[in-house]
Amino acid sequence: MQSAAFLIGVFEFVLLIFSLSFHECAHAWTASLLGDQTARLEGRITLNPMYHIDPIGTLLFPALAIFGPFLGLGLFSGMLIGWAKPTPVISRNFQKIRRDENLVTLAGPASNLVLVVVAFLVLILMAVALPNGRALVIGSFLAVLGSAAVSAPHPVVLVCTLLILINLSLFVFNLLPVPPLDGSHLLRNLLPYNAMQAYDRIPYWLSWVLMILVGGTIIRMFLGPALGMIYFMLTHV
Repeated sequence: MQSAAFLIGVFEFVLLIFSLSFHECAHAWTASLLGDQTARLEGRITLNPMYHIDPIGTLLFPALAIFGPFLGLGLFSGMLIGWAKPTPVISRNFQKIRRDENLVTLAGPASNLVLVVVAFLVLILMAVALPNGRALVIGSFLAVLGSAAVSAPHPVVLVCTLLILINLSLFVFNLLPVPPLDGSHLLRNLLPYNAMQAYDRIPYWLSWVLMILVGGTIIRMFLGPALGMIYFMLTHV
């Protein structure tokens, strides 16, 4: 059982790195589309994680969250989140600066939703097309979530379920209005000048506390209803 949990942890780690790379690639591609080629020239329009890795946010923090419990370190246990190296953007290259900044910012969380939808559609297809597919998908889906005693969940369902979990978490996490997350850029563009200056002076340490403590609570509050809705749809296809 411990080896199975460790294997799922390996899948989580790999899929999280892929999802973070997909997220940053979406920022870079959208910026290029809207006229800023800075990220393109730095090779950031790629899914190759080597161009996106942040040593702490992409490797160390996720590794502690995923593998820490196996070593008796449960401080960040269950937090399937992380961050990559920020995509460079030079706003003056945009035709409509505020609008295009917001579009580039939203491209990241939107990319996470794209992965959620793709993974969900694969689960639906399996439930409909495979013999006894609904039972297979639902059993494996619940097993990955720890709600069913299936010793070996179907590998495709395992990957899709983890993609849904990780990318829903990243979607909510990145929309938090805490610097330097995507949500902070959206909020900053709505603030008047004086409020923007005060917002920019939020201490870095406070951002970390809010991201980890408050962010984790908000993600858990969101995941329950979201996963419940997905389970409902899987049982009614």
